[in-house]
Amino acid sequence: MNIGEAAKRSGVNSKMIRYYESIGLTEAATRQGSGYRNYSDNDVHALRFIRRARDLGFSVKQIGDLLALWRDRDRSSADVKAISLQHVRDLQDKKRAIENMIATLSNLAQHCHGDGRPDCPILATLADADVEPREPQAKSRPSAAPIAPLERGHPGRMPSRRT
Repeated sequence: MNIGEAAKRSGVNSKMIRYYESIGLTEAATRQGSGYRNYSDNDVHALRFIRRARDLGFSVKQIGDLLALWRDRDRSSADVKAISLQHVRDLQDKKRAIENMIATLSNLAQHCHGDGRPDCPILATLADADVEPREPQAKSRPSAAPIAPLERGHPGRMPSRRT
């Protein structure tokens, strides 16, 4: 079958199929006399494997390792489990980082007046690399701690429009 049909059957688009071949994640497809790629049912099965692993957030390297284990009939399931558990730990770390970003941005947004004034604690925090954003004090209620005021001439402060 051609690359379009393989893409349709696997759920992996043609561009990604070519990419996976170029980085060695999948074996290069056989070529027809015309030069077109020719995919087997086994190739499609491997592409589905890759798609499902990507859907679970595995990295390309992890997928390569999992593919090698999948193809190795003498594999140890402990090796597969170790890769999976490491991925779970990585996902948990990412989840914590995202939760921290949400808390920080929520706190900053709470302290932004959101009106016509130029002062904005969100921009001030982004512009000032030496100042760490404050963490919310409690999850049940937002922090009432004010954000430090902007000083005159601070790059995060817009000039006044008074004439």
